[in-house]
Amino acid sequence: MSSASVSLRNVSKFYGDVLGVNRVDLELSPGITGLVGPNGAGKSTLMNLIAGLLHPSRGEIDVLGVPIRDHARLFRDVGYCTQYDTFPQGVSALGFIADLLEVHGFSRRDARRLGIEALGRVGLADVALRDVESFSKGMRQRARLAQSVAHLPRVLVLDEPLNGLDPMARADVIDLLRDFADAGAHVLVSSHIHHEVDLISDRVVFLNNGYVVAEGEVEGLQEELVASPMLVFIRSPQAVEIATSVFELRCCVEARLHPDRQGVFVRTEDADAFFAAFNGWVVERDWQLEAIGPADETVAAVYQHLVVEEQSATEEVA
Repeated sequence: MSSASVSLRNVSKFYGDVLGVNRVDLELSPGITGLVGPNGAGKSTLMNLIAGLLHPSRGEIDVLGVPIRDHARLFRDVGYCTQYDTFPQGVSALGFIADLLEVHGFSRRDARRLGIEALGRVGLADVALRDVESFSKGMRQRARLAQSVAHLPRVLVLDEPLNGLDPMARADVIDLLRDFADAGAHVLVSSHIHHEVDLISDRVVFLNNGYVVAEGEVEGLQEELVASPMLVFIRSPQAVEIATSVFELRCCVEARLHPDRQGVFVRTEDADAFFAAFNGWVVERDWQLEAIGPADETVAAVYQHLVVEEQSATEEVA
């Protein structure tokens, strides 16, 4: 195993009789790797294994030459951002980050300095002392991202890091991830949005039912994806205006309001074209977004289009 890579050899994880991931062989080089698959594919299990939060039932994992059971050394090299929106009660953004850094051996002075610098990277420096409970969903997501990068790790493991972010914040976070990758870091990112996978990643790993079914460079992925449908959910005070406006785009074939009229479901036949146009509208028309992302019902369909149908066709030919 190389001290310059993240390596998994014949890795399996079982929860009793339930399969998490099975017989995974991967070697991740510096850069951004996108992890794609439907709900239950094993993405979070794989990320938790690399971060040292889970131990494999069998197989070996090595992170830059550090065995995953060496938690103290692993923390220095790995930054982890969970998809779950959880914080200790009554904690400020700075306190959340600095307290965790102190637990892992940083002095109080260094922990606060690193915490303030990290919050600055995600645009939260001016609210560093505010209680996280008062933050919007997008601000809370950025606070978790700040915690994951505060100690300048060489490996970033980010589970759905762009969920809940508005287009401007997404662009800033993507730039942050690219900065880490360009500096030689290993960045592993899961996302349900194929437009983001194509935009962010240098290579992609596809998971299904706990198995790695495909992996490779991103080149050519956009052409493969353009015909796949997507149902996007947008939550905004301007939901009614958004629902009316999206029909200006030929790629949008459906728009329906959530019953509370604060959200809208948009079905598009070309997600790339939709996100490109919609992001511009958000800025031009000063729309306020509370959340944007794929509706759950579409995830399996996108994955079916990308991997499963193609795999089945290959098996039939064989």
